[in-house]
Amino acid sequence: MEKRPPTTPAASGPLKGVRVLDLTSVVLGPVATQILGDYGADVIKVEPIEGDLMRANGVSRHAGMSSIFLAINRNKRSLAVDLKSAEGRQILLELAADADVFVHNMRVPAIERLGLGYDALRAVRPDIVYCAATGFGQDGPDHAKPAFDDIIQAASGVAGLMWQSTGTADYVPTLMADKTTGIVVVNAVLAALFHRERTGNGQYVEVPMLETMVEFTMVEHMGGLAFDPPTAPAGYGRVVSGGRKPAPTSDGYIAMLPYSPQQWLALFRRVGREDLAGAYDLSDRHKLNASVRELYRELHSLTPTRSTAEWVAICEELDIPATQIWRIDDLPEHPHLKAVGMFQPMDHPSEGALQTTRPATLFGATPAQIRSGAPLLGQHSNEILGELGYAGDRIERLLSAGVVKDAASRR
Repeated sequence: MEKRPPTTPAASGPLKGVRVLDLTSVVLGPVATQILGDYGADVIKVEPIEGDLMRANGVSRHAGMSSIFLAINRNKRSLAVDLKSAEGRQILLELAADADVFVHNMRVPAIERLGLGYDALRAVRPDIVYCAATGFGQDGPDHAKPAFDDIIQAASGVAGLMWQSTGTADYVPTLMADKTTGIVVVNAVLAALFHRERTGNGQYVEVPMLETMVEFTMVEHMGGLAFDPPTAPAGYGRVVSGGRKPAPTSDGYIAMLPYSPQQWLALFRRVGREDLAGAYDLSDRHKLNASVRELYRELHSLTPTRSTAEWVAICEELDIPATQIWRIDDLPEHPHLKAVGMFQPMDHPSEGALQTTRPATLFGATPAQIRSGAPLLGQHSNEILGELGYAGDRIERLLSAGVVKDAASRR
């Protein structure tokens, strides 16, 4: 079989030359594999014939290319294949023989039923880095349960922190568990690749959502649980019940954070409240922390007397961290984000003019880049099969049989 070279744009990032087989869907896995693609990896997004379900979630111009899908699937090539068929599974194993990394976020019994567990892939590529992003660690009683962001926010204490803080259990209004775990998947894959570079050995890697988010959440919230036996309840008081929230101004809200005793004293004096400067013992940080609830109450009684711009100017004068509260619709106009080109225009072959965020990480020698937008379902099926050496008539037979799907023919 004569293998054809890829025709997609060349990468320049630090992972140039690394091939990733991406069997992820929804948000967690695609966030991770997009970052790997931004860093230069050749990411082959293996989708079912009907496509990743996130193609339908969000705002769409055309069916199958939603705003969320566009945001987390750039720099990937789409192969639409029926992995429940013997021929589809064979295609995947042939791809795995030349892959460096395999990532999935299916439940482990499901991927084992497909015949695509670690042992199966290691048989064709002994040094493969195989990463399973699971909902719950496979050693625990919940190992087989389904997991989505809401479930993990609830189980990991995030929604409970909202309950403790506001009196009502709630979810943080962003897919925090999915995206945080996705970033940890990237770290895990890079660490395993580094190990392979040193030793020549691949390995199985598991990144469970629940455990990842508990570790994430408890960094500042261990509180008295840090000691055995516990000396106090869990929770970081300043964050949970210390009054830490946006402060109202005469025309909106501001985030301002006097952080040291010196900053609190300077702020009170700057606004003519010497009485407050003398009312609290701010001789060291321990005494500040003991009075933090009262200090925030004082702050929130002061801020409505001036505009947001006035408070920002005062805080800049005193070197106190502060910013206006930005609505997400207004972020493209944020002066700093505009200056660094965080929002970039791009042209998509099916969706036309788009706006996207660029990779945030900057590499001096191997820049991350946007090489291509999110792919159409099966956009690269023919190309990828050609790279495996499949002849045109064989590809046509697979298309006709429904084993694979390509975007051009809509078969």
